[in-house]
Amino acid sequence: MEITSIEKNRKNNRLSVYIDERFAFTISEEDYLSLNLYEKKELTVETVSYIKNTLNFREAKAKAVRYLSLKLHTEQEVWKKLHDDGYEQECIEKVISELKAIGYINNKLYAQKYVFDRSKLKPLSKKMMKRELKVRGISEDIIDEVLDDWKVEDNVVAEGLLKRKFGKYDLDNEKVRKKAYMFLMHRGFSVSTIKEALQSMSSNANPDTDEELYYIEENYDQSVD
Repeated sequence: MEITSIEKNRKNNRLSVYIDERFAFTISEEDYLSLNLYEKKELTVETVSYIKNTLNFREAKAKAVRYLSLKLHTEQEVWKKLHDDGYEQECIEKVISELKAIGYINNKLYAQKYVFDRSKLKPLSKKMMKRELKVRGISEDIIDEVLDDWKVEDNVVAEGLLKRKFGKYDLDNEKVRKKAYMFLMHRGFSVSTIKEALQSMSSNANPDTDEELYYIEENYDQSVD
């Protein structure tokens, strides 16, 4: 087996090595030089196996651990990180499998922490949190389990948000009410939940109809402060 060409990836500085005109593996420039590789050099099956299954795996695992040491990440995020760093799919899957086995990657723990942190910093509806977790690669089964265990209901969250954001304003004022409605809508709350939250904060004895809320949404003035 002979090295026939080498290509450098400008994004991650890894080298793609071709053997007998076919892609064989990627390798860091440092390892390429330390192993004294070069075009026309003959490689044994054992050397190629060492590079792919030991050298690259060890390096990718170390990078993944450093990445995870900064904060929790989902399996999808780790996969993307290693892929962007130039590692091959087989190597990435092997790294992720090992890190999951020893608890470094735990999508359920990530989802639990995400929901808890979101509730403290920038609360959203359960529907919106589910959407954001799915984007991060969390399975629907895990999301549903975590959100089912989260006992804080949407109406409580919505009322808390209104108190925090609009507590000093008159929610019977049409302009303020419009903005409050859109504020909650953008955080994924349903019309019925928004209606209940607005009612609880309003001194008006007459509850809004669904038609009025629809009118507010359709005629929301983005310039309202």
